[in-house]
Amino acid sequence: MSSRRTTSVLAIGAVALFALAGCTGGNSANTNGGGGQGNQSLVIDTAFSIETADPGHTYDPTGNMIAKAIYETLVDFDGSDVSTPVPGLASWTQNDAATEFTFTLEGDRVFSDGSPIEAKDVVFSLQRIQGMADAKPNFLLGGITIAEVDDKTITFTSQTPLLQLPAILANPALGIVNSDVVKENGGSTDGSDSAQKYLDGASAGSGPFVLDTLDLSSQVVLTRNDAYNGDEKSDFSRVVVRNVTESATQLANLKGGDSMVAMDLNGDQVSGLGDSLTVDSVPSGQTIFLLLNQSPAVAGDLANVKMAEAIRYALDYDALLELAGAGAAQATGVIPLGFEGALDSGVTQDLAKSKAALAEAGYAGQTLRLQFPNDYPVGGVEFTPLAERVQSQLKDAGIAVELAPAPFATELDAYVGGTEGFGLWFWGPDYADSANFLPFGPGLKVGLRSGWTAEANPSIAKIAADAASATDASARTAAFTDFAEAMQAEGPFVPLIIPGRNIATANTVTGAVYNSVWEMDIAEITPAG
Repeated sequence: MSSRRTTSVLAIGAVALFALAGCTGGNSANTNGGGGQGNQSLVIDTAFSIETADPGHTYDPTGNMIAKAIYETLVDFDGSDVSTPVPGLASWTQNDAATEFTFTLEGDRVFSDGSPIEAKDVVFSLQRIQGMADAKPNFLLGGITIAEVDDKTITFTSQTPLLQLPAILANPALGIVNSDVVKENGGSTDGSDSAQKYLDGASAGSGPFVLDTLDLSSQVVLTRNDAYNGDEKSDFSRVVVRNVTESATQLANLKGGDSMVAMDLNGDQVSGLGDSLTVDSVPSGQTIFLLLNQSPAVAGDLANVKMAEAIRYALDYDALLELAGAGAAQATGVIPLGFEGALDSGVTQDLAKSKAALAEAGYAGQTLRLQFPNDYPVGGVEFTPLAERVQSQLKDAGIAVELAPAPFATELDAYVGGTEGFGLWFWGPDYADSANFLPFGPGLKVGLRSGWTAEANPSIAKIAADAASATDASARTAAFTDFAEAMQAEGPFVPLIIPGRNIATANTVTGAVYNSVWEMDIAEITPAG
């Protein structure tokens, strides 16, 4: 992040940085009750993280989910699988150097006003984002030249290999808009764009839904796009996405039949659901980790990777996972499970190895000060009890730890500024590709936040560079695996937990599954039976 899941958002991964809006609950939408075939309304409760319905400016979880429903992208993923990009609006080919990609629009797809989707719409949509320096998705298209070949064909050119481009283009923020409509309402590619106000009240996409109303503090209402001619036509004519910030209220609404989907239940809540409710519990794309700063100016005489190794082997990961609940998994490395190059298994506690590493690190009983945000749970994982359990386990291993919690907004500055000697943080992908996790390498963004320069470990720096520049798929996978293994052996990070993501539904609907890029594909939800 990422990245889960970008200006300040990129600082820790886009998935988890936006403040939640106000709270609503109860029957705030006229749903007519139930969720079967006779009822055409679908009600979804979630804690809002949305700032706009304009795909060119959105970059937060709820915003991505809404954009996915209204705007289609050139590339897609099947269900919850983010390992292999598949054609969305277009298929593609690439050159051997992975620097030029040619996308061809498929079929005779149309926008919600019935006009055809053409290459000019693709070029405008993406160049519009490139032209808006303050747009959060702007960085996704950095260094890429986009050109129209003919009505159906678009080329993307990069100066460096970019095998992750298809995965990038699946991000809902890069949804394709009707260029004629958006231009008529202030859209431009030269940085003077003013179409956001229009797109917060109307739709200009080709997705299965169109925007009816947008209230950033209470609810977003979508209605079916009758002109939609893709393969995800919804059985629901109306969707109400409500801002319900309390997970207990979401659960009460779901049990009471006031909603059909609750997106933010914690592990304890989903473990006690009755027969009338189902849940999709899976590991998210986020990773909670410890960092050990490698700068002597910050960490003093404990600025060496052996301290990280000692802590890595001192911890009881099963006991840490008890705090995370359903869907969570041990982080096997800096690349989360489900992503290319992720390790099959993580570290297991080995106190003998921990003691040996402590001796090599020159540890003599110094107290480590563990800094962390105490007001921002990630995937239902509260950082304070997690930090307390880490402290207790490290004490048993002979390592003294003092807890130093602070509000998220305060602690973020220390994390981004690289002044934390010992920190507890999280990272999520900005798009569904393992290139998102290379910043943990020496000399790169997260590595530098830990005071870890490229000169500190040239070997891992080269592995990261090889993965970033790979033009062959198999060589790329091998490089990511090498990177994950090397980071576990010699890096200053201790990956702890991949939090779970729990989406609960009434048994009147099916198809609500988590996706690390857009949270959930609303169009895939169908009446059960």
